[in-house]
Formats: sequence, C-alpha cells, structure tokens
Amino acid sequence: MTGGRTRVWRPPWPLDVAATLSPHRRGGHDPAYRVTPDGAVWRASFTPDGPGTLRVLARAGEVEATAWGPGADWLLDGLPELLGAADEPGGLRPVHPVVAECLARGEGMRIGRTRRVFEALVPAVLEQKVVSIEAWRAWGYLLRRFGEPAPGAPGMRVPPPPAVWARIPSWEWHRAGAEAVRARTVMNAARVAAQLERDPSERRLRSLPGIGVWTAAEIRQRAAGDPDAVSVGDHNLPGLVGWALAGRKVDDAGMLALLEPYAGHRYRVTRLLELSGRRPPRRGPRMSVRDYRSF
Repeated sequence: MTGGRTRVWRPPWPLDVAATLSPHRRGGHDPAYRVTPDGAVWRASFTPDGPGTLRVLARAGEVEATAWGPGADWLLDGLPELLGAADEPGGLRPVHPVVAECLARGEGMRIGRTRRVFEALVPAVLEQKVVSIEAWRAWGYLLRRFGEPAPGAPGMRVPPPPAVWARIPSWEWHRAGAEAVRARTVMNAARVAAQLERDPSERRLRSLPGIGVWTAAEIRQRAAGDPDAVSVGDHNLPGLVGWALAGRKVDDAGMLALLEPYAGHRYRVTRLLELSGRRPPRRGPRMSVRDYRSF
C-alpha cells in the first residue's frame, strides 16, 4: 500500500506491540482492526481531523508506523501514547509469585491510550451483559453499515463519528442484534461526545444513563490508558483472578480484595493474568448467545 505518511519510533523499553494493542480488537472479524501475516497491526479510527488508518509494525527494536487519510498526522503524533509511552509500570510490586512470573514474561505489554473516548464507549456498551460473540457481531454489522471505508486499507471500515451513531434508526439496531437499552445508551452518549472527550473521568462517564462501573472501566482502560481501571461486574474476570492468585474462584468482592495490594495497577495485573493463558476449569454454565434479531 502506498501514499501513506510514515513515522519511525524507537521505544526506550521492551515493547510487545501485539499484546499492547490487542485490547482494541473486537473479535476476529473486527472491521476496524486487522493483523496481517507480517505481524503488522492495522487500526481504523475517526480522529478529530477525520478518518484515518494506522499500520504499526515492530522490527529490530523500532516501531514503523504508516498512516493514511485526513487523520494520518493525528494518529502518527499519538503513536507513542497508543503504545504506552505515558504508562508507568515500574510501580508494580508483585506480592504473588504468579504475578511476578507474568510480569517477567509480559514485560513488553504496556497500557496505551487511544485518546478516543466515544470510540471505546460504543463497543463497551455493546458488550454489556452479553457474550462477546454477540457484541462483536453487532459491532461488525454497524461498522459495515454506517462506517466509511478505511483510507489505505481495503476491506476495513472506520467507526462512524458520534453524529452518525445518534441517527441510526431503531430497525438497524435490531438488525445488528442490539436491543433498545444498549442502543439508547450509545445514542444518548453520542449527543455529549464532545464533553466526554474533554473529560473521560469515571465520574463523568458514570453520570450517563446506562454507563456503570464495568463500562466506565472498559472505556478508561482503552481511551485513557488507566492501569487501575478494574472491570468489576465482568462475568469471567473474578474467576480468573481468584484461580490465579488464590487457587479458587471468587466474586467481585473477593477479586478486589486479592487485587488490593496492586492499587494503581489492578487493570495491569488482570491483563497480565489474561495474557498468561491461565484459566479456571469450566464447570458452571456459560452465558448463552442470544439473538435479538429474532425477537
């Protein structure tokens, strides 16, 4: 692909680009995210300057980034922050052997930030209280239906700007498989998107109808690079944390108690545990996949 603008950046610490950027991927068929056989990560975003596509490839201690579209310069300017330049993982002091092990293995994983609050909000709302495959299906449908082609990346789509989300008709939400409550949450948030971009604090996010502690944490993790934003209320996370740190499944309260020694880095610890592949044995029922399109 030609015609893009390029930036080469050398991070002053070990960097695992794939692990750092993977939280921004919404399923294997995300129209706004792609990983190519050469290991490059592609992201499409609607920036303050307009649509843009960013390709990020790590090689020999350097990161080579290429961007296309009106938002190219904005994306390249934000490359270091996206890859965790503002992150400060040095304050994490493991008190569990498994955390020390995960930290050593995952030292290249950073908590980056996209600086795009509303773009993190939409998929987080779609993922509320449903299995991931259901939310990813809705995200993919809505981007292919209302997003524009990503500059320089055939087949990819740019997430629509807030004004477009606010005008999506009810039948399109239904076709996407998102029920009225989630649709209304996104549309209401779209109307105050400019304020959210200026103030992505948990207090501001949770002041919106339909945005609770879990959703606010998911948004802050990605848009603001908050290393302490714990996804309280997640269906699987307490079991994972409890199994890894205490050898047993726990509830949200138990998870927070186990993570208390890591205050300031609690999200970082949960990411490291997720990347380790440690999972408790599945004995209970899984959440079922629902299809609101048939309701």
